[in-house]
Amino acid sequence: MSKNKAKSVEETTENNELDRENQSDIDDNATEPEKSTEPTAEEKLAELNDRYLRLHADFENFRKRTYAEKVQLISNANALLLKDLLPVLDDFDRAKASNINTEDSTILKEGFVLIQSKFLSILESKGLKAMEAKGESFNIELHEAVANMPATDESLKGKVIDDLEKGYYLNDTVIRFAKVVVGQ
Repeated sequence: MSKNKAKSVEETTENNELDRENQSDIDDNATEPEKSTEPTAEEKLAELNDRYLRLHADFENFRKRTYAEKVQLISNANALLLKDLLPVLDDFDRAKASNINTEDSTILKEGFVLIQSKFLSILESKGLKAMEAKGESFNIELHEAVANMPATDESLKGKVIDDLEKGYYLNDTVIRFAKVVVGQ
């Protein structure tokens, strides 16, 4: 047992020495000035400047990308409209070729009426709508007065007497004002 007791005393002594060394290390660390993990003002400025530059570059890339997408969308929209109008052009070509030998004007008129109705149906399917101006009150937001004419009737004063050039809406937005004659 004395051997076991001696081993136990030695282990206790070693443990006490280790505890003292650890305590002295802790005391040494306590006396050293603590290193701050907070960044300095210069580091903060550099980080903020970097974030600003990255944000600015991201915005410029976004602006360029959206502009390119907008241009592509517009060109594709034009391509779709033109694709839909090609059959009308084909009809005109066929009418021109068949009209060389035709002397009957009623057949020519019927052909042009058919082509015009096909053309108008395509435009209406794209959202185009003709403006009815004749007989309506003159509205500066819809009509462009080309001439004034004395009104034959008192009820025609300030109203559209004649429609020289039709106005058009595209999806309820005026794309061409109607050129009209207004009664005075």
